[in-house]
Amino acid sequence: MKKKRLFFHGVLLCMFFLGSPFPEAAADEQEYRGARLRFENFIRCELTRTGAEDYFNGKSFEINMINLFDVRREGDINIFTGAFKCWVENGYRTRYAAIGVEELYGRKKVSYFVVRKKDFKILATELMNFPYKERCPWSRYWIDTD
Repeated sequence: MKKKRLFFHGVLLCMFFLGSPFPEAAADEQEYRGARLRFENFIRCELTRTGAEDYFNGKSFEINMINLFDVRREGDINIFTGAFKCWVENGYRTRYAAIGVEELYGRKKVSYFVVRKKDFKILATELMNFPYKERCPWSRYWIDTD
């Protein structure tokens, strides 16, 4: 029993002096949470702007879910992919979105944006066919979660 207690105290001391045993995992989780919040905020902004009804052929809608699937880097572009589900008249409709974010002059900016009815694997070269006009500044959604 005494050996277990010594071992337990030793582990606690190591954790105290060395910090979290998995600091990278905690940083990655925080980075993912921040990316998820930025994606959700950007999609919400894009959907609620004037003319966003185009995604649902002019019908009114209510946002029920926004979900970030993946963030990956291709060349100089960070690509965020995900989906959003909305109630449109008498049923739910899901759309899939990809956002291309570039760093220009030290600031992150949405350069490309596309919405589709079906899920897709997107490549940077394909995404570049969908330039984004600055409507919802990405910098507004660069949330510091500290």
